[in-house]
Amino acid sequence: MAGPASDYHRGEMDISEQTSTYKLVMGMTKWGSLAIAVVVLFFTLLFCTDAGFLGSLFVSVAATVIGVLVLRERAGGGH
Repeated sequence: MAGPASDYHRGEMDISEQTSTYKLVMGMTKWGSLAIAVVVLFFTLLFCTDAGFLGSLFVSVAATVIGVLVLRERAGGGH
């Protein structure tokens, strides 16, 4: 007895929506993680050290700039 007929053929499906959703989720994860890390760093320095507001702000801005430079998309793509 043969199995049921199917219109599905492996590799012929348009996956552009899945690809764009994956890229969106990965981007939100990457930039959201940086934002959470910077906020935690700022408040840790502000309340747990003698750095004060301006010291905490300076270190947090520096961490943000470094994080953006490291996490941004490269022009060539790939790994």
